[in-house]
Amino acid sequence: MPDLWMPGAERLDVGDHAPTDGGPAKAVAHVTWDRSATKAKPQDLVPYANLRSYFGSNSAGRQVAPHVLWDPFTGKVVQFFPANSRSLSLRDLAGGTRTNRAGSVVIQVEALFFPWCRVGGKTYEKLTDTPCKGWDELHAWVASWGVADSWPMGKPDGFTPKRDERIWRIRSGWYAHAQVPENDHTDPGFWPDFLTVKPSTSTAKYEPFPGQSFFMSGSKPALGKSTPIFTAMGKSLVAEGCGLYKEGPGPKLGQADVDSYEKFQRKLGFTGPAAKWPPGPTSWAALKVPNV
Repeated sequence: MPDLWMPGAERLDVGDHAPTDGGPAKAVAHVTWDRSATKAKPQDLVPYANLRSYFGSNSAGRQVAPHVLWDPFTGKVVQFFPANSRSLSLRDLAGGTRTNRAGSVVIQVEALFFPWCRVGGKTYEKLTDTPCKGWDELHAWVASWGVADSWPMGKPDGFTPKRDERIWRIRSGWYAHAQVPENDHTDPGFWPDFLTVKPSTSTAKYEPFPGQSFFMSGSKPALGKSTPIFTAMGKSLVAEGCGLYKEGPGPKLGQADVDSYEKFQRKLGFTGPAAKWPPGPTSWAALKVPNV
């Protein structure tokens, strides 16, 4: 089952939880853009603590709080709403699409950034010029909620909005703030690439959680996908007494892998949809798949 609160993030629950409306899982990319700077006149980045306090404690800030605030310079993340609640960073006009709720999840990420910000004496024009520390972990958590690794309206590469409400209604994936119906902002401008699952190195004892999209082909299990990770996963499931293999396991993902993993999730106490494929970060950590 995916984690309601991102592992490793600070939890600063602002309350005011409310359900989403269902539909394709989405994530929305924002930048805080709390100062206006130019190449000729850069400005110092606003401290992370200021934005944390604004969204987490200030009454006005709570009314526009995202799910998470991410500092791409340090990797710090603070979360204000659980993943299955709507957050409040999108404009939502009466009678139209309920922008903050329009999906099974609508996870909103505010990156602490504005164009031509200055940090440690260096000026950064684009979010992608920053170290983007913590992005891989943040992306993996969002992906665990079924958000597709795609930009249905195109990856942000500037500040010109492209909006198509039909696509917003029907497609899972990441959306720029500039692409959301009813919103007139132009951020984030640019955004880092999605995590690429790379072969593990021998420095890690167990395989890190690769995100739920790694185990899926669209909305179905990625049956037939081949990787040594599936062999190691299957052997761990057998060691847990959950192996349902007639032969194998691995390296291709098969139905026996899916059935065995669901049995393991039930063993951990998950029930109903929470016990179904794909793996989530909690059960994956519990399985302790050896590094391959």
